[in-house]
Amino acid sequence: MTKAEKTRNFIVEKTAPIFNMKGYAGTSLNDITAATGLTKGSIYGNFANKDEVALAAFDYNLKNVVSRVEAEINRQKDVKGKLLVYINIYQNLLSGTVAEGGCPILNTAIDADDTHPALKARAVKAVLGWKNGIMELIETGIAAKEINADHNPEQIALTIIAIIEGGIMISRLTAKPAYWNLIMDSLKKYVNSLG
Repeated sequence: MTKAEKTRNFIVEKTAPIFNMKGYAGTSLNDITAATGLTKGSIYGNFANKDEVALAAFDYNLKNVVSRVEAEINRQKDVKGKLLVYINIYQNLLSGTVAEGGCPILNTAIDADDTHPALKARAVKAVLGWKNGIMELIETGIAAKEINADHNPEQIALTIIAIIEGGIMISRLTAKPAYWNLIMDSLKKYVNSLG
């Protein structure tokens, strides 16, 4: 890895939590320089602009979440266990142990919806990738007769994502983590009813 690549990676690692917590508009160049200890010239010597830093930060945050989900899914034996992984991983997102600031998809989707087309496109791609991954699990479960063949994989995937992201939003907005537990109990019942 070249010195320039190391510097770029350092900038992304240090600023990813800030972008995830404050959003694109809320993250200033001063935030970036304070987090990295680098000068504005050094930042812009490695990235063309704040947009490039923000996009790289989103990719970094998303990769952290996806790698944890994949690792845990690979440990599970059955499809329902694999689906329930999302509840556990996203619980850790709420506590900040996976990605400081919470779910990068939700945060970016809200922050960039009407303000930053490139970030919005990244969030859309992430949601669709998540949906497709869950659909594959459902289809595997149907083929293995773990899940009833009458179920629509896309509907299940969208429902799981909507409940998780809605649960995060409600529990963070109200500052009531107990709401997350109530919502996730409903999601667990839903997943376990798919047989």
